[in-house]
Amino acid sequence: MKGLAGVHARTMLSACLMCLTLTSGAVFAQSAPASDVPDARAMEKLARSRNCMTCHAPDRTLLAPSYRDIAKRYAGQPGAADELARAITDGSQGKWGKIPMPASLQLAPGEANRLAEWILGMARPSRS
Repeated sequence: MKGLAGVHARTMLSACLMCLTLTSGAVFAQSAPASDVPDARAMEKLARSRNCMTCHAPDRTLLAPSYRDIAKRYAGQPGAADELARAITDGSQGKWGKIPMPASLQLAPGEANRLAEWILGMARPSRS
């Protein structure tokens, strides 16, 4: 998107998001459970239904960092869950590159906190 600014960049990003939304079922259908959090499948379903998985994936970078990379960056930091929930709700820019994360206006109260806890749980070692 180098060289594009303002409306043009947002238009291109919207087009990319639309394309990923249309193909997301095929792309993510074979993802393994994202973490050992007891309700990991329910949280992954919530993330999909709120279009989070259009840009993020549990274990690989798409348009945005993987949930595991986010979890690793915030692991052990005090207040990480609150900071992450705030970024999910309000959006952010510049933390992971030039593409901004839009605000998640479609989330019900408490969903950003639940998603943040789920994401942070991905930094924990899995049980064998």
